[in-house]
Amino acid sequence: MPMRLVAWSVLFSCILSANALAADKKPNVIFILADDQGSVDAGCYGSEDLHTPHMDSLAVNGVRFTQFYSAAPVCSPSRAGALTGRWPVRAGVPSNCSSEKGGGGAMPNSEITMAEMFKAAGYTTAHIGKWHIGYTEETMPLAQGFDYSIGHMGGCIDNYSHFFYWNGPNRHDLWRNGKEVYESGNYFPQLMADEACSFIEENQDEPFFIYYAMNTPHYPYQGEAKWLEHFKNVKYPRNLYAAFIASQDERVGQLLATLDKLELRNDTIVIYQSDNGYSTEVRAHNGGGNSGPYRGAKFSMFEGGIRLPGIISWPGHLPEGEVRDQMAHACDWLPTLAELTGVKLPETHLDGRSQVAVIKDGDTRSPHSEHPLHWQVGKGNGAAWAVRDGDWKLIANTRDTEETGKNQNYKLFLANIAKDPGETTNLADQHPEVVARLSKLHEQEFPN
Repeated sequence: MPMRLVAWSVLFSCILSANALAADKKPNVIFILADDQGSVDAGCYGSEDLHTPHMDSLAVNGVRFTQFYSAAPVCSPSRAGALTGRWPVRAGVPSNCSSEKGGGGAMPNSEITMAEMFKAAGYTTAHIGKWHIGYTEETMPLAQGFDYSIGHMGGCIDNYSHFFYWNGPNRHDLWRNGKEVYESGNYFPQLMADEACSFIEENQDEPFFIYYAMNTPHYPYQGEAKWLEHFKNVKYPRNLYAAFIASQDERVGQLLATLDKLELRNDTIVIYQSDNGYSTEVRAHNGGGNSGPYRGAKFSMFEGGIRLPGIISWPGHLPEGEVRDQMAHACDWLPTLAELTGVKLPETHLDGRSQVAVIKDGDTRSPHSEHPLHWQVGKGNGAAWAVRDGDWKLIANTRDTEETGKNQNYKLFLANIAKDPGETTNLADQHPEVVARLSKLHEQEFPN
């Protein structure tokens, strides 16, 4: 064969090999988790008084769920459920974990996280931001499947000093790979974005998984000066919340811009969700967020505590600019991602169910149409819990924590969500047979 033909043959083989390698490379995954973001607090969910172009762009370039539920109405259980694909109680996190180093209450090390699933498949994994599901060496990120970790281990921090200000003594809480580090004055949302962008650049040639767990818009509300000025005419405390959301959105934009710059956007699955409803705690100025048509907020089993933004985007591979009204749950992300990326599922009982068929085809029934959704926070007879089976939802031992709810407590509350998404009318007395059936489903799932 003439040398010129040999050279062309070699070149052609190299091109085919490179294309084959590119085709075989698994997609990257970035799981963005907001903290205390209200049910409708993004433009793509109907908000007209917030600035969220980058969050909205994920919906433009992806699929947005309108009946997406977090795993719990409070931080730690919600995170445990999302990371393991298991109801939080089953994952060993019935309530919030300790925010103090060495403190009790943590997700057991035996639980298999999303990071461990991806790491076993050859991914490089990173935790960036909030943890709050373990503050001992064996329950911190490096022991739960992450190759790299930077962030705070407790429930929240001041975004400039990185101290946990709640009950004394106040304590510093910023860790890189299990070692305490000091970045005083460095705005934490920007620190997170810088760390994530650097991680993406350093690992762009091989598949990576980033768990990007933001400290926003969780209190303390610390939006940047330019955004506080921008929203100065918005009523308090919405103005403070709006400024913080805008600051948050800018950093989401920086992540997406890095993917675009490195031509990785079509090679990266991005998930976005909030961990629970907006806070009405005094530290959060008694509100600022918005549950829209839904009742309740953070800590509540009413829709406003658990029905939240949920988006998945993978341009060129999944539908874009589409909406899904089917029920979906945070525990579904793990099996959904396993199917999309072709990685092996953990060998453990999973409560989440893959939503790939629903994401690809809006006419597909939700996998939860025949498998009820369950929530529980706490243990024992006083635990707050809820069951959703079809259109019916039964709540026990919860309260209406929204600003207008005045913390009213409810022993049992039954609603038909299709007919009454705002849960305005308690139908428990009118449908005792439904109460009995859903109560039995709960007892079977979480026997005392």
